[in-house]
Amino acid sequence: MTQADRDRLVTLKKAKKRLITQREAAEELGLSIRQVKRLLKELKKRGDRVVIHGLRGKPSNAKIDSKMRQKTVVILSLDVYRGFGPTLASEYLAKKHGIHVSRETARKWMKESGLWRGKRRRTEVAHPWRQRRSRCGELVQWDTSEHDWLEGRGSEQLYLISMIDDATSRLYARFVRSDSSEENMRTLWGYVEMYGLPLAWYTDKASHFRNNEKRRRDEPGVDQDPAEMPPTQIGRALRELDTNWIAAHSPQAKGRVERSFDTAQDRLVKGMRVAGVKTLQQANEYLEKEFLPWWNRTLTVQPASADDAHRRLDKRYDLAAILSHVETRQVKNDYTIQFEGQRYGIQAESISTGLRGGEVRVEKRLDGTVAFRFRERYLSVTLCTVTPKAAAEPKAAARNSGKCSQKRQKSGWMEGFWEKPGPPLGKAIEIANATS
Repeated sequence: MTQADRDRLVTLKKAKKRLITQREAAEELGLSIRQVKRLLKELKKRGDRVVIHGLRGKPSNAKIDSKMRQKTVVILSLDVYRGFGPTLASEYLAKKHGIHVSRETARKWMKESGLWRGKRRRTEVAHPWRQRRSRCGELVQWDTSEHDWLEGRGSEQLYLISMIDDATSRLYARFVRSDSSEENMRTLWGYVEMYGLPLAWYTDKASHFRNNEKRRRDEPGVDQDPAEMPPTQIGRALRELDTNWIAAHSPQAKGRVERSFDTAQDRLVKGMRVAGVKTLQQANEYLEKEFLPWWNRTLTVQPASADDAHRRLDKRYDLAAILSHVETRQVKNDYTIQFEGQRYGIQAESISTGLRGGEVRVEKRLDGTVAFRFRERYLSVTLCTVTPKAAAEPKAAARNSGKCSQKRQKSGWMEGFWEKPGPPLGKAIEIANATS
């Protein structure tokens, strides 16, 4: 019997001897008057043990069977569940095996069986906290993570391109084979088609988004402001989409997308391991059907404002033209355009004033096609078949300071000249006068 039990017993005995009223006893014990009456009746039957709960010292009626615990530990010991934490383990036990245990129960069993060890949190210097944007679509953080997503199960190296809304933490992501401008444009296309155009994008200073001026460290004037460089292909595309681009000066500045990678490298990797994902197609299918719905259902928050800042696409924005590799070329005098080793001829119906010698916009699109635009009009072109050039005649060997590589042959035009008798002098003069 504890001291609290003894104090309760003293109060009940005072009420029994009518030293205090039942109402006063109820207020002192923090119980209702009805409960005090029940305890006084039990005091006559059970004596002082009335203040001790009847299940004290006995196993709980809600205790899980030891066989169930043993089965759970065996399941979590499998290699596919290697590294699972208590929260993720309890979710997969319910979803895959029909075993419903709480997170804390799973934590206790995993610690006792050596399957999980709690990590001590290290004290880190906190980055200044920035308040979320108030509306969905005001700012979207965009980054790429390189990680062993398939844990060596496939031969492909995969990258995860993620876009997360700053106000709601809504996530859009896609696995790719390379962190290239083309793959980033494909991901941008998918986001814009699904949600619309946000007001601004927040990325790092990678070469996809900004061209940096190259200078030597010992070059004079290195401390001067950098010169304005031409935009990258993605930078140009964002300008044509009338959306802003903001550069982050540190990884902590775009911490929301960085923390999403921490979660993905834990839960997404383990989920794909259980699902047996081995290829890029399977990884994107699991990402689209399992991970992203779980994230957007569980980890998103309500924005401060219900308004959506995304702008829907209209006829002004041709995504196929904007999200492409764009260069300029000059039209030759024969109305042809040279691009990537190919010559394209402009058809007669597309020829207009100022076209010859003018500059055209060349769009190498994501589907592999090439389009040519002059001013606001696209040109009809055909691929020219280039005839091979005739083989050039070998050039004469250069003279090497008076020395020939081969011995010269002597000319024979004087051979026998003195052996042939000529006409007499008078006859020769007569022949010469006749011919003149």
